[in-house]
Amino acid sequence: MTTKEKQGFGLYFLLAFGLAWLCQVGGCMVLLQKQNAVLYQLALVTTMLCPLLAVLLVQKVFLRQPTGIGWKVQGKRRYWLAAWFGPAVFTVLAALLYFAVFPHRLDLSGSWLAAAYGGEMDAQTLRRELGVSDLSYMLETGLFAVTLAPVINMFAALGEEAGWRGYMMPHLKAQLGLLNGRLLGGVIWGVWHWPLMLLVGYEYGTNYLGAPVLGLFVWCIVCFALNTLLDWLYEKTGCIWVPSIAHGAFNAVAALFVVLTNPADSYYNVLGPAPIGLIGMLPMLAAAVWLTLRRP
Repeated sequence: MTTKEKQGFGLYFLLAFGLAWLCQVGGCMVLLQKQNAVLYQLALVTTMLCPLLAVLLVQKVFLRQPTGIGWKVQGKRRYWLAAWFGPAVFTVLAALLYFAVFPHRLDLSGSWLAAAYGGEMDAQTLRRELGVSDLSYMLETGLFAVTLAPVINMFAALGEEAGWRGYMMPHLKAQLGLLNGRLLGGVIWGVWHWPLMLLVGYEYGTNYLGAPVLGLFVWCIVCFALNTLLDWLYEKTGCIWVPSIAHGAFNAVAALFVVLTNPADSYYNVLGPAPIGLIGMLPMLAAAVWLTLRRP
């Protein structure tokens, strides 16, 4: 890597973080001060596009080089299937492990749904008048999460995937090696989310076990695991659309089994049952470690 390319790589991080953190802080402020959820969601989508924008500015404007990102649709079918359905498998494993460790936190009464509907109706009324139950909610949400949602979410996730997996990871692995590159890449990706986590409780809320420090730490481990799996998919296919689908699928399905908890147990969200919890992430983390260490 030439001196100018090193400067470009540093500029990439400056832009990817600077632009995204401006969007994150701005979005959080409109949510906290004006209760404007629409602008907040728009800020989140814009945030996800910032890594791709940083790549384009560095490679096309500063270095005047190709991005090096694999845009061509290619790769064996099994990797596309792994991207599409793998997040659902890890989500199921996360819930099974969490409720095996904490069986008393499995709540089949529908209390989470009742709270989600504003607490105006209890679970029995929801089932009787609206036909909504834990089972119906999980079936409908789960079916959408493994059919249409990966494609819909893919376009928002593409901005991050192009930046992190398509541009950052090849450079980090070339300079630091596979394990250290993936470790550092996961931490970078995790820290990139920190303003959202600190300001509005992104992912775990604001009142949870060990808040706010434990959540920041756990999220970086989650990002290492997920970064490794997404990087592996990109390595195997050379097609950035594959990890984008996996990222979109993960965003769609990760919170599915939270419906089986009591809202009063949200204090333990940092542990599970979603695959972003300290316990829930263990199957995904094990797969990530295995995929990394099995390589010479």
